[in-house]
Amino acid sequence: MLDLACGPGRHALLAAEYGSEVVAVDGDGETISALEREVQRRDLHVKCLHLDLRTSKIDAESFDIVMMFNYLDRNRMPDFLAAVRPGGYLLAETFLESQRQQGWGPQSDEHLLKPGELMRLVEPFEAFLFREVVDMVDGRPAALASILAQRPAE
Repeated sequence: MLDLACGPGRHALLAAEYGSEVVAVDGDGETISALEREVQRRDLHVKCLHLDLRTSKIDAESFDIVMMFNYLDRNRMPDFLAAVRPGGYLLAETFLESQRQQGWGPQSDEHLLKPGELMRLVEPFEAFLFREVVDMVDGRPAALASILAQRPAE
């Protein structure tokens, strides 16, 4: 399992607690160092990598599941999708343009999805779950697009 832009590792740690082998990647070295310490403290199996997601190579067809939360890089989306093995899954969630109205979070067009855009970005994967909602995150409203999509088996 690959956790892209893992931040403090909330999803990577939970997946590892359930027995998954996880590779957690983030561009912030201090965040990755803190995650490594937490992984050691909990005695989990998480490989923590400090990589620039804008440029670093991700091996194709290497992961059964790729997770990506609160991160958007339209230019790299084909590479992120390619990292999923045939029959594997992409699980992603990030902010919609309407997040601007919530008064917190990203404001740049570069980091906000247009309505329906996430569904188009994951083509030709088959979506099993897709939603665009305003949901509560840490007690604040968040405009989010979420998807669980499967790469076609070859």
